[in-house]
Amino acid sequence: MNTTLVINSKGGVGKTTITTNLGSYFAVSGVKTTIMDYDPQGSSLHWLRQRSPESPPIHGANGGSGRSTGLRSHARYVPADTQQLILDAPAGPSKLLLQEMLERTDCIVIPVAPSAIDIQATANFIKDLLLVGGVRHRNTRVAVVANRVRSSTAVYEPLERFVASLKLSFLTRILDSEVYIEAAETGQGIFEMDAVHCAAQRQEFMPLVRWVTGEELPQETAPSNVIPLKYSRG
Repeated sequence: MNTTLVINSKGGVGKTTITTNLGSYFAVSGVKTTIMDYDPQGSSLHWLRQRSPESPPIHGANGGSGRSTGLRSHARYVPADTQQLILDAPAGPSKLLLQEMLERTDCIVIPVAPSAIDIQATANFIKDLLLVGGVRHRNTRVAVVANRVRSSTAVYEPLERFVASLKLSFLTRILDSEVYIEAAETGQGIFEMDAVHCAAQRQEFMPLVRWVTGEELPQETAPSNVIPLKYSRG
């Protein structure tokens, strides 16, 4: 099982958008996928409830607060055959919750929105994550994704330099698009929607997929289908 934590201390940076579309890619590729939603808003779980019965299956688990007994324990259940587990973290998690999530994480994706305040907050969060979270000690991979980008502005350049100085990955810039709103409202991902309609969004998203899987995938997504992944993990 490969576990990806999607997290930022700031809210409104598009963590659920990253989580659901990453999960959609794996599901369409035939990979056993689970999304565990730690956010009290439950946006990822709401997205899963909107999915058509004909959609590729994605298991949903509720990581919200509460004692792990009875129904709560069942809600947190992650199937043993899960190959890709994606954790949708809440904004500003407590140190206890952060440690809980980090203990099961192989790689961390940090989405950041295009504002000076968000970028500064993200830089501080990354520092805390590396120091307090013990990420370096765990050899957990960390990458940053510019999300909801509205133009080819240079606002991210200081963050990119900061990330590079820490020898972390700055993966891609995902443009703000109505396509992601359509996907969220229908319980779909961009890899399940019309390929021509989502061609640009798929191309932006693929560097994230390649980084999470560690696979050497083609640089572009074929317009007519989704690139299958080969897995040796159980």
